Amino acid sequence: MDIEQFRKAGYQAIDRICDYYYSLQEKPVISSVEPGYLRQHIPLSAPEEGEDFQVIADDYQKYIIPGLTHWQHPSFFGFFPTACTFEGILGDLYASSATNPGFNWASSPACTELEAIVMDWAANLLGLSPAFTNASGVGGGSIQTTASDSAMVAVVAARSLYQRDHPHAKMEDLVIYTTTQTHSLGAKAALVLGLKVRALDVKLEDQFSLRGDVLRDALEEDARIGRKPFILIATVGTTSSGAVDNMPEIREVASDYPSLWVHIDAAWAGLALSCPETREKLYLEEINSFAHSFCTNFHKWGLVNFDCSTLWVRDRKHLTDALDITPPFLRTKHGDAGTVIDYRNWHLALGRRFRSLKLWFVLRGFGVEGFRKYIRRCIDLNQQFAKLVEESETLSLVTAPSLALTVFRIVPKPDSEKQAVLSTESLNELNRLFFGRLSARTDILLTQTTLNGVFCIRLAVGAARTTEQHILNAYNLLSKEAESAIETWDQTINEMATIG
Repeated sequence: MDIEQFRKAGYQAIDRICDYYYSLQEKPVISSVEPGYLRQHIPLSAPEEGEDFQVIADDYQKYIIPGLTHWQHPSFFGFFPTACTFEGILGDLYASSATNPGFNWASSPACTELEAIVMDWAANLLGLSPAFTNASGVGGGSIQTTASDSAMVAVVAARSLYQRDHPHAKMEDLVIYTTTQTHSLGAKAALVLGLKVRALDVKLEDQFSLRGDVLRDALEEDARIGRKPFILIATVGTTSSGAVDNMPEIREVASDYPSLWVHIDAAWAGLALSCPETREKLYLEEINSFAHSFCTNFHKWGLVNFDCSTLWVRDRKHLTDALDITPPFLRTKHGDAGTVIDYRNWHLALGRRFRSLKLWFVLRGFGVEGFRKYIRRCIDLNQQFAKLVEESETLSLVTAPSLALTVFRIVPKPDSEKQAVLSTESLNELNRLFFGRLSARTDILLTQTTLNGVFCIRLAVGAARTTEQHILNAYNLLSKEAESAIETWDQTINEMATIG
């Protein structure tokens, strides 16, 4: 393909992307293809001769789009949102047009310098302490791939620091602390690094928030048996319920354990810190006062196309001490002089994509107020849905709504005062039946979870094109499916009673 052929193909690609978004609402949310469908359409080996690009582009329309789950669909309420904006798309396009590995400043100065600047922009947007900014010269931020990578980097840095301060500590005694509601990233880091992980219990009565007494008891217990907890992964906005660990109490305990690194995983909820009214609820003051590292994903709820996980540390030296390996062929005069950031020493890989470009495009395109408007709209839409659930005769909240996330289930109201209340086990079976009905649909997507033995369903608002009407449609659909599930459940119970 030459330049003019690229120009022509590019025009067509943009047109087709626009057409895709114009028609998105009419598409099913979930693909209906069966496993292995693509092998029926694509050869098992690459062609010997190059093909006409028009044929390739048409095959994308014919074979790939039918196999997509449309995460930007206004009726996509599963997992957490995956951001996609036209500003982000164009940022990725420009970044791809001048690709480079970005492993040090010299490989493309603009890549490093823009990342340092926009990470400070993002820190200011979220209200993070100046101590976390690159401009501080001590702390700083970098863009990672995902929150799992950010947590891995934090664990590696924390382990290195602990081992330097405690040279006689044995690897087998080191422990990562998470909670029973922490994302699997904590367990994954332990698995990869060959470390122990301890999940601290959180309770429904505490809204699944880690409390200080639970943390202190665990630290004291592990100290008695010779274990060395060196990092706590605390969460602002858990995946299952949007829970926020009790940072004031954690800060109090952590002050007695200066060797305990506290990493804040705010992959989803951290973006809400852009709105000043959420900061007290999400414990921003405490985070700024004592956290060693903080992560949030702009590619989730932050309008930036995947991938763009932002990680800040209070002391960048802890990263470079753990991760700096500089063979002769990577040395530069600026790097040796320490006058530039070489971001390869801030993450696990060597090369890195020019991700700061799309973050720059998005923050400039939306502006701070536009960004906040989007976050507030998602929260407002979720509040509308939660209110409908609260007023429902069949649906019930499991936990209080958290920002743009509601967790609910069917809890049928008894027909009379004498009717027995369903047990947790029976309610779980009923709600699995309910979720099975929802999962069979292609016009909406929600996800399931279990909270301390309670099976429930999550609805997360985040697609940029979701409106009040989509929320109302979702509620009406859920109510109808709930009634059908209850009817089927009652029939099954009655049949079992008759047979018995």
